[in-house]
Amino acid sequence: MNNTAPSSDSLFAFAVGLPTRNNAGELLEAYFPAPRRTPDPGLANAIATLGPEAEQTIDADQARLLAKAARECDDAALATALDALADTGQPLLFVSLASDEAITSTAQAYLKLHLLSHRLAPPNSLNLDGIFAHLKNIAWTSEGAIDPSELPERIIKARAAGNTLVVRSIDKFPCMTDYVVPQGVRIADASRIRLGAYVGDGTTVMHEGFINFNAGAVGPNMVEGRISQGVIIGANTDLGGGASTMGTLSGGGSMIISIGENCLIGANGGTGIPLGDRCTIEAGLYITASTPVMLIDDEGNEAGVVKARQLAGDDDMLFIRNGRNGQVECRTNRSAIALNSVLHAHN
Repeated sequence: MNNTAPSSDSLFAFAVGLPTRNNAGELLEAYFPAPRRTPDPGLANAIATLGPEAEQTIDADQARLLAKAARECDDAALATALDALADTGQPLLFVSLASDEAITSTAQAYLKLHLLSHRLAPPNSLNLDGIFAHLKNIAWTSEGAIDPSELPERIIKARAAGNTLVVRSIDKFPCMTDYVVPQGVRIADASRIRLGAYVGDGTTVMHEGFINFNAGAVGPNMVEGRISQGVIIGANTDLGGGASTMGTLSGGGSMIISIGENCLIGANGGTGIPLGDRCTIEAGLYITASTPVMLIDDEGNEAGVVKARQLAGDDDMLFIRNGRNGQVECRTNRSAIALNSVLHAHN
């Protein structure tokens, strides 16, 4: 790993936060309340004075010097966060990236996940190579992140103190809302949104909705299904109950799936191809790249069968299954899908 700090005129991103370490001193996770991408040159100059290390522990005085520089650059939110971190009296973790390269440390992984959930980078815009190798499997509990090997001892200590240690999951990725709560959203079950998800303004995620890391909804959207890793859905698109999108982490797939604006994936439907704008897939129908699709022209005549991958990214498609012969058909979508504006009022 390159530990050389970036020069003041070359800074891709940085953050200061609170780390959690195991008994051996290894970093488990980090909370960065106000990460920044391509910060103001004046702030980058202040960062350069911290020293040569791109990842290091800093103290309260150093955090307050950065807060002073943030105020001079009119970044009041960052200044407030840095002052609050300094007031904790705890050693703080500083991490900076000169450029967007492959991930080589746990701190870098958490910085990039925070950038995504803070809406500072859309899905598929960051280099996340190496992320799994540098995210530890962690017990996410009512007392925070715990190394699984240390969990039995912590449970005993909690019980001895008359408390119950609740283990919510054992996973590499934590719940997004334990770190970032985006403005203007509704999330019915926060445990189903991983850190690194992008949840745009005006988005509603219902109880069965799921958004993976490096995936998301531009907003406004209604999400009652699954948005897999690498998938992003456009504005005013509705993902119905039980619907799903095919990601690129399993099955050897390499096609990036995206769904455009004003689309509807019906309940228990899904797609393994990207869709353009104003597309609809009927309930219960899952389109994969190899699905044979009968094209129906505007006069209702059959125009030949193609593999669904040949339609990838097209607009105004309506996918239905012929109730008489079971053939998947694609017709011109003649009705735009309008989301219920009342459902997306988050005031």
